[in-house]
Amino acid sequence: MAKAKQQKEEPIEKQLWKAADKLRKNIDAAEYKHIVLGLIFLKYISDAFEELHSKLIAGEGEYAGADPEDKDEYKAENVFFVPTAARWSFLVSEAKQPTIGKTVDEAMDTIEQENPSLRDVLPKVFARGNLDPTTLGGLIDLVGNIALGDAAARSADILGHVFEYFLGEFALTEGKKGGQFYTPRCVVNLLVEMLQPYKGRVLDPCCGSGGMFVQSEKFVENHQGRVNDISIYGQESNLTTWRLAKMNLAIRGIDSSQVRWNNEGSFLNDSHKDLKADFVIANPPFNDSDWSGDQLRGDGRWQYGTPPPGNAN
Repeated sequence: MAKAKQQKEEPIEKQLWKAADKLRKNIDAAEYKHIVLGLIFLKYISDAFEELHSKLIAGEGEYAGADPEDKDEYKAENVFFVPTAARWSFLVSEAKQPTIGKTVDEAMDTIEQENPSLRDVLPKVFARGNLDPTTLGGLIDLVGNIALGDAAARSADILGHVFEYFLGEFALTEGKKGGQFYTPRCVVNLLVEMLQPYKGRVLDPCCGSGGMFVQSEKFVENHQGRVNDISIYGQESNLTTWRLAKMNLAIRGIDSSQVRWNNEGSFLNDSHKDLKADFVIANPPFNDSDWSGDQLRGDGRWQYGTPPPGNAN
């Protein structure tokens, strides 16, 4: 009987989603996703930091004589440096305080200051009036239970999986608007399997939250290839979606230095003009009536005909 109950238990990501959704109360899903995903990201970088921090404190083998508070030690291992007041253990100790929202916002700020690649990426939305401290404290407890064990790779894998699952659930909750930042996993898988990006430069000119890049690297790994053999390039016109992409890729350990925000969009302003991509993979906007067709009448891309002004298809 106990065995049957065990088999019916829901996956951890579904349990977490139900609990997080229950805590949402009157907060709009479009705003709530930045709160929840921001905390998951914070937990990820803190876990990875603490793993290396413990090794540096132990000072054994290659870490003999290392300073656990030296930022260069973390940079050398491709780990984000997390200041004391931004570490997950500190946030947990402050979770029941009425000022926890301000504390988390300050944590996001200090992490950005210490890690230039995260500048302007992390959400600072935790002290807003519609997020009460009790709800935020409950979310911190919830996210704190995601990754168990002390292996950084395992932690990153679990947190990355939960991050991706939550992206999909938030997209469903937001309906049509969710398609702006998330392409269903089955569609992404199909596109990647068709292109088979084993090696070279992969471009997504409207990359959303970065799902195409995540799946491209998974494809390489699943086929015993070398992840370092592919490099990714992308751009996104929506600033908040670009931030989600940067966090999503960082959790996976994927270099996102060439994933750029450009509010004009790749159609009007290509951020990678000189790039010769080996693979272009995208789920571009469609049925777009306001695609700036009047500005692009003489564009060289229309060798097979100019799209009508009222529909970019």
